Amino acid sequence: MEVNQVSLAAVGVKMEQYPKDGLPEVAFVGKSNVGKSTLINAMVRRKALARTSSSPGKTRTINFYEVEHKMYIVDVPGYGYAKAPKAEIEKWGKMIETYLQQRETLKAIVLLVDIRHEPGKNDVMMYEWLCHYGYEIVVVATKLDKINRSQIQKQLSVIRKGLGLRKEDRLLPFSGETKAGVPELWDVIEGLLWPLEAEPEEQEEK
Repeated sequence: MEVNQVSLAAVGVKMEQYPKDGLPEVAFVGKSNVGKSTLINAMVRRKALARTSSSPGKTRTINFYEVEHKMYIVDVPGYGYAKAPKAEIEKWGKMIETYLQQRETLKAIVLLVDIRHEPGKNDVMMYEWLCHYGYEIVVVATKLDKINRSQIQKQLSVIRKGLGLRKEDRLLPFSGETKAGVPELWDVIEGLLWPLEAEPEEQEEK
């Protein structure tokens, strides 16, 4: 997608605060500090629309970014951040679960994992939970620029095996420095949201 217009349309912690216009949504989920904000900024070609931080747990609300008046990219708080108070972690968890379970306009999930490491327990639990609820899942392996090119296929195999990915699941590497993986991710998202538009026109002339 060629992104020219994008804005932070809504910030909320409960359903009544979320957009009500019915546009399709793609949620970005992953553990704290995995690089969600970096990926979202790369997707919409902005440097600081989604705030990045070296401190995990920066995002504490569900943030909706309207893209080209056609869809929302949704930034969901990172999971697995142990330094927050237990009560706050539980509150985030309920907020995220309610959104993922009940949001009818949510059409696909982008699950981020760190390409340098085997998926952790929380990553596996999130993947299995999303599978259980029947979501279209795209896995993005972030921090591609942190490993050598010769390691890429090996690490992708580690992620595929560690999560137990199905054949139909898509796994894409992403670099915050070079933006490698962004065009491929947009192609997948557009194919999921607007499958008829993605199909080549056939038999225009008979």
